[in-house]
Amino acid sequence: MSGLEDPEHPLAVEGVEVVPTADGYVVYDEQRDRVHYLNHTAALVLEFCTGENSAEEIVRMLQLAYDLPEPPQAETRECLTRLRAEGLVH
Repeated sequence: MSGLEDPEHPLAVEGVEVVPTADGYVVYDEQRDRVHYLNHTAALVLEFCTGENSAEEIVRMLQLAYDLPEPPQAETRECLTRLRAEGLVH
């Protein structure tokens, strides 16, 4: 299975433009001509989706980034599921 199809090593799609705004980020998907609004955490998850980081590594990076006492397992998985559903992550 290639990294593009591996759900445990998410990869952000190419051709999206991420623009910071006052309350989060606007992501423009040029291929689909769609605009998405992401909060800071979702934008960070998208940034971590390099195809090299596993879903577990993304959980740990978020825990470190936000200095959380517990790893945000469920929240990260839900975010990845939503990013996939919106076509922003393979």
